Amino acid sequence: MTRCLGLLLLLCCGMLHVGSGLRCYKCSDYTGRCQNVQECTYEDSCISLSERGGKTIRQCLRYTDCDNSRLSQMFPAISGFTYRCCSSNLCNTGSAVAAAPPVLTLALSLTGTLLGLWWFWV
Repeated sequence: MTRCLGLLLLLCCGMLHVGSGLRCYKCSDYTGRCQNVQECTYEDSCISLSERGGKTIRQCLRYTDCDNSRLSQMFPAISGFTYRCCSSNLCNTGSAVAAAPPVLTLALSLTGTLLGLWWFWV
């Protein structure tokens, strides 16, 4: 009976993780009225990058690429910009949000999976 409960817990944790990916707005415009939504990977954060001319780029971006020097390499045609990265669903619109590593989401999922395995073997 305990093994069945453990297996059930393991399957539930796995199913919860499958549909829990980060979602970010994806567009490049001057209006700020972005409606397109993009599914990201567990390694991503959302970015909102604003050019000096007023154009804003919103999309998923690897969390490790979210620094000034890396962004300058990725967007060489843009001479001056400000940016903010965040890691909650659809956070790349309004005011700046403190970035939290998407690794936290992975860690929580892994913890649930390990707990399920523990129950399975107990």
